[in-house]
Amino acid sequence: MFGSTVLEVAIGLAFCYGTLALVVTTLQEALAASFHLRASMLQDAVKRMLNDPCFEATARVLYAHPLVNPRAGGLDPGARLPARHRPSYIEPANFAIALIDAIRGTQGSLEADIAAIPDPQLRRTLQTLYRQADGDLQRFQAALAGWFETAMERLSGVYKRRQLLISFLVSLLLTILFNIDSIHLFQTLWQHPAMAAHITAVPDGLDAEVMAQLWVLPIGWQLFPPVLDAAFALQAAGWLVTASTTLFGAPFWFDILQRAINLRGTGAKPAPFNVEQAMAPTPAPAAARAPDGVTVVVAPAVAPVQS
Repeated sequence: MFGSTVLEVAIGLAFCYGTLALVVTTLQEALAASFHLRASMLQDAVKRMLNDPCFEATARVLYAHPLVNPRAGGLDPGARLPARHRPSYIEPANFAIALIDAIRGTQGSLEADIAAIPDPQLRRTLQTLYRQADGDLQRFQAALAGWFETAMERLSGVYKRRQLLISFLVSLLLTILFNIDSIHLFQTLWQHPAMAAHITAVPDGLDAEVMAQLWVLPIGWQLFPPVLDAAFALQAAGWLVTASTTLFGAPFWFDILQRAINLRGTGAKPAPFNVEQAMAPTPAPAAARAPDGVTVVVAPAVAPVQS
């Protein structure tokens, strides 16, 4: 009974946390696509790399290049770039070629064109990379691509940290809205483990059946607005716990859910087979005399073979 209760509680919690994390991920991707978060962060990173915070010089010319932004459709470098035309990803090799094309002028050589760049920070960076390449164009392009990849690695870390914060805030909002209290959920499932018996498989995605299974669990508001007392403080702590679990991601919780379901389906583990006991010879029957003088044969008790 104890093992069954633990499994049912684990299944119920993992299903709830995994479904909530899946909902949060879906909403997060929708927000990122609606507000062009990836494209905006990429543009800000390129502006910092090229020291063009106002997006009026090299960064704007770079973004108008078809290798960097095919959706621009030959956009005039001086025109305003709409949000829908900003790329969410730039290939490092294309960035290097487009940047060389953007800085080329009428000086007659690439080295002279780099020396004619007005911005001192960008000019010094490109001159350093050009000297390390010994003036070779292919090596210079590779150096520019490596410079861009390094900047994108830092940008990826910043984007992940920002997305974690957004994920926590969205999950906290959903947790409060639907009153998904981890402490109350654990207590109820521990007292009534049969509530999680309907969960028999890991969901493939969000659909009506998954949400119906989620609402069978003890979540939702029973009394609103809540009373601000000690019980509400415990409830708020349960909200924070639930919101924190979504940071692990839906695959983590669904993996735990799958393992718990498989463990529940295997049943009790059989006892190990005793080979020595099974191969032991059977002793001869012993004779015993009954009280009334009748001789009877009593067979010795043989322990059953465990399988």
